[in-house]
Amino acid sequence: MAGRDEPGVIGRRVQKLRVDKGLTQRQLAEPTYTPAYVSTLEAGRVRPSDDALRHIAGRLGVDFEELATGRPAHLGTDLRLRLTEAQRALATGAAEDAARQYAELLAEAERHGLVEEQATALLGLGECGIDTGDLTTARAHFERAEARLADAPLPARVPALRGRAVTHYLAGELRYAVTHYLAGELRYAVYLLESTLDELNRGGLHDPDALLLLYASAIGPYMDMGAHARAAQAAELALALAPQVGDPALALALAPQVGEVAVELADVLHRRGRSDEAAALLHRVLGDLSSERGAVHSAAAHRLLGIIAEDARDTEAAEEHYVRALSLLERAGAAGDLADLCRLLGDLLRRTGRTEAALDAYRTGLGHRTAPGTTTLGPAPAQPPL
Repeated sequence: MAGRDEPGVIGRRVQKLRVDKGLTQRQLAEPTYTPAYVSTLEAGRVRPSDDALRHIAGRLGVDFEELATGRPAHLGTDLRLRLTEAQRALATGAAEDAARQYAELLAEAERHGLVEEQATALLGLGECGIDTGDLTTARAHFERAEARLADAPLPARVPALRGRAVTHYLAGELRYAVTHYLAGELRYAVYLLESTLDELNRGGLHDPDALLLLYASAIGPYMDMGAHARAAQAAELALALAPQVGDPALALALAPQVGEVAVELADVLHRRGRSDEAAALLHRVLGDLSSERGAVHSAAAHRLLGIIAEDARDTEAAEEHYVRALSLLERAGAAGDLADLCRLLGDLLRRTGRTEAALDAYRTGLGHRTAPGTTTLGPAPAQPPL
């Protein structure tokens, strides 16, 4: 049994439980084993078989796993349930509360040597770091999670790899915004995502959960690099994989991200002159996203629908979409996106002769966002058989 304690530790545990129960070695051994065997086991001079431990556990009235490992019965199940609660807290925007829960769970999992639960807690702490903007700490958590999973199959390591890639991508965006210099952060993020995708697909490890995480996370970096064709391809693959996701918690966490992917794909379609397809996709997105966690992506969908309406010279529809997007962004507190949207609305109002209203929109804006630079890409990664 994996994770079983050494014979000496098990022997001392058996002896203590036997004495606490008021049993003799003969009573513990009967009817299957001898008192001499129990004496040898308690002295740590024999490694008991699973059958022997199950017999002794039954006589002592304890769980087999607790006798073999010292962990309380059902500890793993309890920790996994609490990890799910922490995931829900993070999904609803309570990042600080989720981080506290994850830290407590990590300490408990480490105390009992539960490696898989340690990795899950570390991944959660990494996501909390991303949510609060503490990218350095987030990356450290993802690296620790990856180390815990070093012997696991690649699909199991994908969330940690993807987390590292996202921290590099966001660090690149932040650095660009501050110094207009991308350094290698963005390129390294794409390298991590693409190399992992390539290894999964070439190795036949077509795990939908892992692939969706990677493709969904690649959209933003591709768009920032100006690789619109590759962004569109990744978005199409992510949308195709979404219905196949097997983990309900992952599906819940990715719902807003899948919406973001669809908005990114619609943007690519619009840039390629396929505005009707883009608009149809955006209306489907708005039907799927919630008004809480998906507010930013709903706003992005309305923003793009407004641009499409402007291109079609339907200024009334364009203004309606921009106003809806503004309302959603104000609720979400997305200052940078608000600034861009205020500029779009102000320009529309100015062109239609409503100068006072345009000035009000401009005043509401808090600045403008500069489009990131571009760079080159290597060969595209192998694809799954979809």
